[in-house]
Amino acid sequence: MKLEPTKERGDIVICHIHHVHLFAADVNKSIEFYTQGFGGDVVADLGMAGVRNVFIRIGKGRVHLYDQPPKHPVRGNIHHFGIQTDDLEGLVEHLKAMGVPFQKGISDFGFWKYVMVPAPDDVLIELFQVDKSQIPGSLIDYFE
Repeated sequence: MKLEPTKERGDIVICHIHHVHLFAADVNKSIEFYTQGFGGDVVADLGMAGVRNVFIRIGKGRVHLYDQPPKHPVRGNIHHFGIQTDDLEGLVEHLKAMGVPFQKGISDFGFWKYVMVPAPDDVLIELFQVDKSQIPGSLIDYFE
C-alpha cells in the first residue's frame, strides 16, 4: 500500500521500521550482549512509562530494551529479527568466543547465507550476509 498525498498532508508519507523493542529480564545482560556482540552503542538509558528503557544503535538499526521480564515466556508472534553483516563468519566466531551457543552452522544459498542465534530472553536473531555480486538484480536496492 502506498500512502498518497492528501490536502491535509500534502506530501506522501514515508515510513520505515526504526527499532525493535524487547523485554529484558536482566537488562544489563542484554545490554552487554548487544553492545559487545554486535558493536552496539547505548544512545539513551532513561526512565519512560515507569520503567528503565535503553536505546542501542547497531549499525543503521536500533534495539530498544525494557527493563522488565517478558510478559509471555515465549516469542509470541515474532519469530526473529535480522541483523545484516559484511563478515558473517567473523561475527559468528566473535559470538562463539563470548560463549553464545549455536544449534547449527551457517546455511549458504549462494547470494545469501545466514545463521540463527539465541539472544537473552528467548529472542531469536538471524545473522545474515548478502553477496551483492550474486544477488538477483531486483533485490539489490532492498539490502542497501
